[in-house]
Amino acid sequence: MIRVGMGYDVHRLVTNRELWMGGIKIDYELGLLGHSDADVLIHAICDAILGAANMRDIGYHFPDTSSETEGMDSKIILRKTIELIATKGYRLVNVDATICAERPKMNPHIPQMQQTMANVIGCDADQISIKATTTEKLGFTGRQEGISAYAVALVEKS
Repeated sequence: MIRVGMGYDVHRLVTNRELWMGGIKIDYELGLLGHSDADVLIHAICDAILGAANMRDIGYHFPDTSSETEGMDSKIILRKTIELIATKGYRLVNVDATICAERPKMNPHIPQMQQTMANVIGCDADQISIKATTTEKLGFTGRQEGISAYAVALVEKS
């Protein structure tokens, strides 16, 4: 049996925070505000994976009201998400994700993001497709107030 899920996340850009995207730190003057490290790409991917397995969302499993998840590295959330779907007999087949940001440019970082997440998941980097786009200066992303990410994941029963 194969199943598909989709995920979306958004976080506000602020000063005095690091910018984490796809499990890597990107050197930039702003970072994303959130309870964890606010890695919108990993959060969208985790929601897609959990949705495909009909296991709710990351807010349910990793609540932003918990001191245990405060400041958490999203790579831990990703690893635990893979472990969660495995309890129902699922494994990840592939992910297709899009980062929406005006700045910084994400394309130079995509291969490292793919490899980092593949290492966490225990899959081939080719199973993780990441694209980046802008919103042509429209909306909150265009005004550089935040960054969003969309993801679709395919899982199959082992």
